[in-house]
Amino acid sequence: MASEIPRRRAGGRLFRYSAWDAVPAVLVYLHLALLLAFFLAWPALGWPARLLGGVLYAAAIGWNQDSVSHNFIHNPFFVSKTLNRLTELALTLENGVPQTMYRYVHMRHHAGNSDRPDAQGQTVDPISLYRHGADGKAEPMLSYVFMGFWRDDGPFTVAREIGRKRPDEARRALQEFWVMVAVYGVLALIRWEFVAVLAPFYYLGQSLSFLIAYYEHLGAQPEVPIAAGVSAYGPLYNLAFLNNGYHAEHHFRPKQHWTRMKALRSEILAEQQAAGVRVIGPAHFLGFLDKAARSVPTAR
Repeated sequence: MASEIPRRRAGGRLFRYSAWDAVPAVLVYLHLALLLAFFLAWPALGWPARLLGGVLYAAAIGWNQDSVSHNFIHNPFFVSKTLNRLTELALTLENGVPQTMYRYVHMRHHAGNSDRPDAQGQTVDPISLYRHGADGKAEPMLSYVFMGFWRDDGPFTVAREIGRKRPDEARRALQEFWVMVAVYGVLALIRWEFVAVLAPFYYLGQSLSFLIAYYEHLGAQPEVPIAAGVSAYGPLYNLAFLNNGYHAEHHFRPKQHWTRMKALRSEILAEQQAAGVRVIGPAHFLGFLDKAARSVPTAR
């Protein structure tokens, strides 16, 4: 009978949603392998190469969190829970952020869509551009980018928030945190200067992620679902960042797979134009080069 025929997964037996997720899956483990190679090569490198490696380490964090890690949040790559769990741990180690905690904060971001403060001055979105703004305007770019990391809730606070409704998830989040602490602790015992040099570049990597977030939402309309993000359609940017440039589309339909973002844009283009969806020319991390973005008034 037809009802007895098993449904064929789009991603086959290995991938949950699409076989194309082999691309970000490989990138996860390639990123981790390159970080390990940097650690092993450290003694043989001169200081120019070490500092260049630090710059690449920072850039990789910003890239990963807004491409590979981001897509994994919305559409975990694998059918296997074990493979997904291993991937969460790999992402945790290479980005320096427990992936389950990152997922929680990111889903709150989607719940608020960079919302404006309520009567009590609070936002649903913990990284909203308006959270530390004034007079209904977004916070200036520099303070948002360089203060965002220091404003983040600590891991134990985030774990408690997760644990209010999902205690098992909170335990996984803390497991990731302690694995990360243990691994970097061992690395520091073996080669303390490697970890010490990486620390400021780690901060710069997190700041790069905040820079991307800023221009993903500056001038958007958080109250209008179809216009809650700002898109950037540069082909090279979207190739490298797995279509993260389709950000208005992503906020409108967060579960849309990264390979389907162009199709989604075609589907809703007329509605987007009617709603006045904002589009910038350069990649989000270069949003400050966009003349229209620079004209958006911000708080002083």
